[in-house]
Amino acid sequence: MAGELRRQGKPSGAREALACVGDRDADSRRERNASVISVRNISKKYGSIEALRGVSFEIEPGEIVGLLGPNGAGKSTAIKIITGFLHPDDGYVEIDGLNVLRELRAVQAKIGYLSENTPLYPELSVQGYLGMIADLRSVPAADHIRLLSDAVYGAGLQDYLTRPIASLSKGLRQRLGLAQAILHKPEFLILDEPTVGLDPTQIVEIRALIKSLARESTILFSSHILSEVEAICDRVIIIINGEVKADQRLSELSQSNDATLVLESDSAEVAATLGDLEGVGMIRPFRSPDDYPAYRISGGSDITPQIYAAARERDWALRELRRDTVTLESFFNQLATTA
Repeated sequence: MAGELRRQGKPSGAREALACVGDRDADSRRERNASVISVRNISKKYGSIEALRGVSFEIEPGEIVGLLGPNGAGKSTAIKIITGFLHPDDGYVEIDGLNVLRELRAVQAKIGYLSENTPLYPELSVQGYLGMIADLRSVPAADHIRLLSDAVYGAGLQDYLTRPIASLSKGLRQRLGLAQAILHKPEFLILDEPTVGLDPTQIVEIRALIKSLARESTILFSSHILSEVEAICDRVIIIINGEVKADQRLSELSQSNDATLVLESDSAEVAATLGDLEGVGMIRPFRSPDDYPAYRISGGSDITPQIYAAARERDWALRELRRDTVTLESFFNQLATTA
């Protein structure tokens, strides 16, 4: 590897001077904008089809953010605009304080991208492919060995350097895709369906690798597998019909204030009593799976203590009283069905 890397020339003095100026400008912009990525009111139409409509969100340093949405929701369009491959009709995107439209090359130098189907060259070896990516990324020759070594060990490919890509398993190819994405130490990683097609063991390994990458990069993680987003991400942005319908931290999402009450027998006073309790909002009666009378009660805070006190005072025969939890799947389905 060292022999291949030493053939690369050093950057010219002009390039070094431009890099210094760019770094100073970026530092100045970074002071004004703490977000790694800032999407401001972007819209995009394909003919009469409105793919995105006023989409805005920000991602802070070190976050792992999941981008979710049904097919045709606008996720791919948003990613293409963020990476500079597509221009929005309205709005703009800044990455690390740089405007994507005006400073495209500088922005793309800060991005590492793993597409759903990473273009690989089966006739190349792992070492040869990563060396080619380093050249395309204009990695200085003096940094080749260090950066390639970090990428190879970070992705767990150290035992496969001389293997042709054609002989790699699906999991190892995904690791190679991640290695090329992190090779140049990007500040921002975009991962599109990084676990698709992997077996359970490979999925666990890729999950751990992605979480470790967040120590050095901010990550936007696009997937249609909700359990993967729950396992990996800190926050989720849900796009439906071209609009942001939710932007929520997963730790907050699970903290529901709704309660479920299941009784041995029903009574006309139950709904009225529940409605009189402080903090109670909507009351929805239903039958439990084993056919007992039940109520789902929404509240502005945890209302189970008030419900228990009322049930005890009125001698209701309780079968179950619990504070509901919200999964990402139920939250997503609720948004998708009401959109």
